[in-house]
Amino acid sequence: MGSPVRVLAEATPAARDRYVDLLRVASLAAVVLGHWLMAAVTPDGVGNLLAVVPALQPLTWLLQVMPVFFFVGGFSHALSYRSLLRKRHEGSTDSVYAAFLRARLQRLLRPTMVFVLVWGAAALLIQLLGGGGGLTGVTLRLVTQPLWFIGIYLAMVAFTPPLLRLHERYGWGAFAGLAGAAAAVDVLRFAAGVPYVEFLNFAFVWLAVHQLGFLRADGRLGVGPGLSALRRPALLAGGGLVAAVALVAFGPYPLSMVGMPGEKVSNMAPPTLALLCHGLWLVGAVELLRVPAARLLARPRAWRAVVAANGVAMTAFLWHLTAMLGVYGAMLALDVPLPGPATAAWWAQTPLRLAVAAALTAVLVAAFRTFERPAAPATPPVPATTTTTAPASGTGSAPLAALGATLCLLGVLGLSMVGFAGLLEGRTALLIAIPVSAPAAVAATLCGWLLVERAGRARCAR
Repeated sequence: MGSPVRVLAEATPAARDRYVDLLRVASLAAVVLGHWLMAAVTPDGVGNLLAVVPALQPLTWLLQVMPVFFFVGGFSHALSYRSLLRKRHEGSTDSVYAAFLRARLQRLLRPTMVFVLVWGAAALLIQLLGGGGGLTGVTLRLVTQPLWFIGIYLAMVAFTPPLLRLHERYGWGAFAGLAGAAAAVDVLRFAAGVPYVEFLNFAFVWLAVHQLGFLRADGRLGVGPGLSALRRPALLAGGGLVAAVALVAFGPYPLSMVGMPGEKVSNMAPPTLALLCHGLWLVGAVELLRVPAARLLARPRAWRAVVAANGVAMTAFLWHLTAMLGVYGAMLALDVPLPGPATAAWWAQTPLRLAVAAALTAVLVAAFRTFERPAAPATPPVPATTTTTAPASGTGSAPLAALGATLCLLGVLGLSMVGFAGLLEGRTALLIAIPVSAPAAVAATLCGWLLVERAGRARCAR
């Protein structure tokens, strides 16, 4: 009998779009590498290499690939939700929505909650013992920051059914509506000075990119090996790149596509029209590589590597900052010299730091990978076997599931902002207009997940 990865790879249906799996893994790997490279740690604290060497900021136009992950999410969510709809028979749409949320959130929240609980317990113990200063305190604040991505992704999952219906009715018009709304928000923000309006672009920008995944699922981004199939991705890539360059050159947008410390305007938080255009060019660019990548993934060894990486990608993403900061902490504890960021000695030391961080991440993945395996799926309601059918127990489960997803979203985003530092002092962070503490954020996430689980198990009563 072969290894589980080999068995899974060999059982892959011929119709599966393997390129999507590659994009998912590659985008997360690029984010991890970007975080490792940008960290400029000194005995005085943690800085950002891009702030130390602004000339490197154009690299963010290659390494800021979160739009690709959200684009892939839109493709996968469309296929998953439509599959559940086809299987629901006479069951309620409410139950299908709840089952969809449960299935998609499990893969995200199971490894995330393990990460949160492990770090929460460690942070409490450290602070009870009087620690929490220096690099340890910085670590307690930083390790939860990447959770913002999971919070945004939760929102995309929750909005998939209504936005998929808009896509099926209006196609490119639905995407244009979201992109136009993002542009209008920036006009109100920068030209009219309307306060707080910029936060709407957390929805409009990322959901517009997510909508491109729906278009890909329906073959509207160009399909096949012919040159005509490349026309639309090329227009998307070229148009997005030109628009992003123009907005940065002539508008109020910074060059970096990731947040910089102390900057007045960030393209990331909240997202801007420039970041949306950046996402367009990235999506077009990866679609142009679709055909040669498909030939590569037809090779068994290449596909097995992608299958193996997909099985641990979320766990690696969650723990990669822990590994990186652990490497720097060990260097400080062992009195290993830390050269100044961007110096020749710093660059010479970089390959070794990356290798050790990768090895430590592999150890953490080995310890926690089991929590990324999905639980048994919640099947949609089955049809009744008699002519008289009782009301579906799933009726009303959609509002319950939506409430749970909202609590998860707020909890995860709140935790990404407040971190685990200052637990004993009751430290809070402002989530839009609500002060959130780490315990409250964890409790909201757990309660929300339980609500989604309960709603997702709804069945049609016979």
